[in-house]
Amino acid sequence: MSEDTQGTENTEAETAAPEAEATGSIDPATLEAMASEGDGRNIDALYNVKLDVRVVLGRSRMSIADLLELTRGSVIELDRKVGEPIDIMINDRMVARGDLVKVNGDYIGVALREIVKDFIPGN
Repeated sequence: MSEDTQGTENTEAETAAPEAEATGSIDPATLEAMASEGDGRNIDALYNVKLDVRVVLGRSRMSIADLLELTRGSVIELDRKVGEPIDIMINDRMVARGDLVKVNGDYIGVALREIVKDFIPGN
């Protein structure tokens, strides 16, 4: 389109808007309020997304033969020491570190110690 045509279309759109307001359709303030509500609804939809959250106490490597010998009461040595922070993983990505805490009697939880930004495995 040429610049002259675009200018004519803008002028027609601008003159159509006051007529729409006069006929009782949506005024700009209401339209803006609806747009901001729409953004909130989009964010609200994200609250229902399920994520895989894991708390990693530590890791260990063992052969299949050693794995098959495990029985009730077997102890697996982990690569962490008592008191070291544990990893909190969301969808296989470390997002935080924390400490184990006792919650409501017999339950355990994690108290976040730090949020990890841009974690690169192996560093």
